[in-house]
Amino acid sequence: MHKQSHMDSRRLAIFLSVVDEGGFTAAGDALAMSQPAVSQAIRELEADLGTLLFHRLGRAVTLTAAGEALVLPARQARHDLHVGRQAVGEVAGLGAGRLDLACLPTLAVAPLAPLVGAFRAAYPGVSIRLSDPEDTAELLHFVRSGESEVGLVEHLEAERLVTVDLRSQEFLVVLPPGSRATSPFRLRDLASYPLVAAPPGSSTRTLLDDALKNSAAKAMVVVEAAQREALLPLIMAGAGAGLLPRPLAETAATLGCVVVEPHPKVSRAVALVHRDGILTPAAQRFVQLAAEQYRTGQARPCK
Repeated sequence: MHKQSHMDSRRLAIFLSVVDEGGFTAAGDALAMSQPAVSQAIRELEADLGTLLFHRLGRAVTLTAAGEALVLPARQARHDLHVGRQAVGEVAGLGAGRLDLACLPTLAVAPLAPLVGAFRAAYPGVSIRLSDPEDTAELLHFVRSGESEVGLVEHLEAERLVTVDLRSQEFLVVLPPGSRATSPFRLRDLASYPLVAAPPGSSTRTLLDDALKNSAAKAMVVVEAAQREALLPLIMAGAGAGLLPRPLAETAATLGCVVVEPHPKVSRAVALVHRDGILTPAAQRFVQLAAEQYRTGQARPCK
């Protein structure tokens, strides 16, 4: 008789919960299971695979090399099962389900917020989980690992991912209330203002530095704010001027800031990325909606 395999979807889900929650007890709490039941399921999975998946260090656990090797296939298996279940429910018109997204912080206000709003209006039964990666590299890891199904980034070509171009994101010059400036505003003149900006290495800081460099000028940054949501309040308070995405700049104008169009224009290409494979119905519709909203061309797989 053949030994029964214990590597089923339930035990893989328990395994991933232990990984994500950091321990058997926490995984049990997240899954509404007892700690002994979680431990038993992991022991059965280890017995089936013939190797330990975790080092037990008191109440703490760490992955063995074999456990680390299982994480990505387990996430992929969970994703594929999720795809199958959602495909069955697709005839119901996306009346339920969940969409896992990742987005760079500087793209959350636009274009992500309007896209999520339009998607939720069309499919109110689908919930959305939004991850907050620190940078592009972490976002790509989220998408490749299956933690997020679709990512919103600056345009790039990434190995084993499909890129879907969206409309470029425009930036406007925002000055404190009472400033004297008119459109078009020569970009090199921005160098004469104290500036509020994100730290070096961030995508928007690179955009600012490059835009001024191309205009033969150098940024005079007096406030570096890692908290990007603080940029507009700092400008409003008179700490300095800044370069903000158009939707945020238009909000700034309603709050009394002086907003002008830079010359030459400043923009950056924006794109969605996802794995080159089957998408869940929710993710597929989100990508389609984004393409419709932003009049994009064809998606391009990158091998």
